[in-house]
Amino acid sequence: MKTKSENNRIKTLGLVITDGVGYRNFILSTFIVEASKQFQHIYIFSGLPKSAYSSLNTKDITIIELPVFRENKLNWFFRKLKEVAHLKKHRANPGIADNLRMNYKSGFSPNALLTKAVYFISSIFHNEKAILKYERLQESTFQRNEKVKFYQNTLAQNKPDILFFTHQRPPFIATLVYLARKMHIPTAAFIFSWDNLASKGRMAATFDHYLVWSKLMKEELLRFYPQTEENNVSIVGTPQFEPYSLSTYNYNRKWFDDKFGLKENLKTICYSCADKSIGPNDPLVIATIAKAIKNGHLRDCQLLVRTSPAEDESRFKETKEKLPFIHWNHPKWTQTRGAHPEPWSQRIPEKEDIAELKAILQYCDINVNMCSTMSLDFMLFDKPVINTVFGNKHNGRYDDQRFLNYEHYVNVIKSGAVKIAKDEDELIMALNTYLENPDLDSENRKLLIQKEIGEDLDKTTNYCVSALKKIIE
Repeated sequence: MKTKSENNRIKTLGLVITDGVGYRNFILSTFIVEASKQFQHIYIFSGLPKSAYSSLNTKDITIIELPVFRENKLNWFFRKLKEVAHLKKHRANPGIADNLRMNYKSGFSPNALLTKAVYFISSIFHNEKAILKYERLQESTFQRNEKVKFYQNTLAQNKPDILFFTHQRPPFIATLVYLARKMHIPTAAFIFSWDNLASKGRMAATFDHYLVWSKLMKEELLRFYPQTEENNVSIVGTPQFEPYSLSTYNYNRKWFDDKFGLKENLKTICYSCADKSIGPNDPLVIATIAKAIKNGHLRDCQLLVRTSPAEDESRFKETKEKLPFIHWNHPKWTQTRGAHPEPWSQRIPEKEDIAELKAILQYCDINVNMCSTMSLDFMLFDKPVINTVFGNKHNGRYDDQRFLNYEHYVNVIKSGAVKIAKDEDELIMALNTYLENPDLDSENRKLLIQKEIGEDLDKTTNYCVSALKKIIE
């Protein structure tokens, strides 16, 4: 006879990990531990190599490595039509309008001509009915694809009671949603980041249920995806920040200073980089801070730079040579494979990197970044944050000032939780202001955290698992 505890675990969970950040959020948090208490078995359908999960050696977990799905022209055409139509429909939104401009192709290459056709068709037909039609046409192109047949056989052999996607945007997951619908498996998607709804393109597919960070994100979801039923959206917070509440990732101050060669008697400014696609101004900002420290415009300070996990440190070689007194943290993310349409997605973190990041958040005094979610990471530890936007349409630098108009970032501006620096002088002034008064804007930081992150960090994975279990009860 089964015990009450065993009866509570008769359902199975399919967990779709698409990339390294999903791995960080759902494998290196307590999600697997909590899910194992509520589900009899967990099937991990992985866009990463199976070798990435060597620590999950248990009979209750099955790892299925998915072969890389590569779109053919027809797959791509209908996906792009769906995405661009969504952008056209919501082009009054500045972030979406920006994406619409960036996706356009000039010239007369085959890809450019197809893109022009997509833009022409979607300029005429871009209501929700048309978008869903494009999605069905996209799904019809999967039927003869050999990789999709493999996915189908794999899903049929390891059929979970619910399929949970840790990211809503990677194109290949549309195949799994399509197959799950055919097999009557309910699907749920976690909204990956704070800017994904109001600034990015269409989701990869239409899911049955959604897990979101906050009430704010739920409102955005219902606005941009009006076919969604409110009862099918659960507010759970985000496991992205949960490790900060776990003692597993604790390092003390002495370890921190020794690790990065820092002096305890100096204030530490942390600059956290964007990836190279949106962070061309990173070296300029780093040099501005470093030179201000060197010439005494910032007194009793030291600079620690954390580079982006999505890339190696090669683009900072010149900065390191010219300013050797800067301290560096290069995230410990391993490239699991390179032969992939999006190689950056195949980088996974080591546990030590999460502990290093937590120490940086705890022991640094101020953070500087370019409008990144790292602002929220530091605010969770009530640290002052400065967002730099040194470029615009007129000064020849990468135009990062356009991000000030993005809807998700307008919420940050309105909150008064950060200082914005549009040039070198404004940055030095803001740094000195916060060095003198680190508690300035503290209340605004806390209010913004409440707005953006809907639940307590130490309860996030419990809420995620409970929401998934409730869908199939």
